[in-house]
Amino acid sequence: MNERILARVLLVASASLATITGSELAVAQQREALTYPDGTPHPMTPWGDPDLQGMWPIMHLFATPLQRNPQYGERRFLTDEEYERAQQVLESRDQRYHEEIQSGRLGMGHWAESTTRTPATRLTSLISYPPNGRLPDLTPRGEELVPLFRSDDTRDVFDSPADFDAWDRCITRGLPSSMLPYNYNNGIRIMQAPGYVIIALEMIHEARIVPVDGRPPLDPEIKQWMGESRGYWDGATLVVETTNFNGKVGMVIVGIPGGRRGDTPTTPGMKITERFTRVSDTQIDYEMTVEDLEVMTDKWTVSYPMYLDPDYKFFEYACHEGNTAVRNFIEASRFERGLRPAARPVSTD
Repeated sequence: MNERILARVLLVASASLATITGSELAVAQQREALTYPDGTPHPMTPWGDPDLQGMWPIMHLFATPLQRNPQYGERRFLTDEEYERAQQVLESRDQRYHEEIQSGRLGMGHWAESTTRTPATRLTSLISYPPNGRLPDLTPRGEELVPLFRSDDTRDVFDSPADFDAWDRCITRGLPSSMLPYNYNNGIRIMQAPGYVIIALEMIHEARIVPVDGRPPLDPEIKQWMGESRGYWDGATLVVETTNFNGKVGMVIVGIPGGRRGDTPTTPGMKITERFTRVSDTQIDYEMTVEDLEVMTDKWTVSYPMYLDPDYKFFEYACHEGNTAVRNFIEASRFERGLRPAARPVSTD
């Protein structure tokens, strides 16, 4: 979202602070007693909502797989020995990263962000339900829809932009994928104003504007790429329910060992429920449950900690400005099939 538009939303929302009713003040006063699990008072906004604001990047989870390796069964955490071996792999990757910088020859692996040593890397998978830490099976309808969600990773023939997924076209990474770690652009920033929580995403520079003022949901006929979110407070926990998806974005774009983008379809009936619980000044426990029983045989849940990083800065996600990848794919595909000559000479160097 354009920064000026986002600033305007925050300004208009802030103006409503002066019109808080007596009942809202009573609720705010009750919330003043909220505490962290250790009894420390929970930070509150001036208008009485639990304060979740800050930069909460999730690059520390990049090395944690979405799905659990079957060798771990239902075990949620690595042992000390397994954790040390995993850290050695990360340190070796980071060493190669720095060697590339020093040599001045940057390979494809250079663009992955460095992963820090945190307790979160002890997770055997991001998925906490089902207990085996793996995505549920697709239904027959889900299998039927898979061909409609192909991307440049899974399709061989390209004739139009419609042959690419929403991420290829820089429209959106969608939900739930936008709340899962990737190998770059892992910034998540939370901002608040009276009646609103804004979840700004570094990937595709999107901003999810979540009303928390009790307004009714949109008409079910109104469908959107990222769905429509409504939030409410359960004590100190922000609960966000998102529906009204357009069913045009794959459920999980990356993160499936052995899988490919486009293998997990969605429908307009998908529902996502998120819980943001700040358990200390520097940590939010995050949980996201995805339900789309038309395409998957069960719901599934991701759970992980977010850590505050005030020094983290969003990098520009310059996806479409000057990007010729989609056109190049189409031209090359047509040329290979003899449909038209190449638009320009292809170098053989």
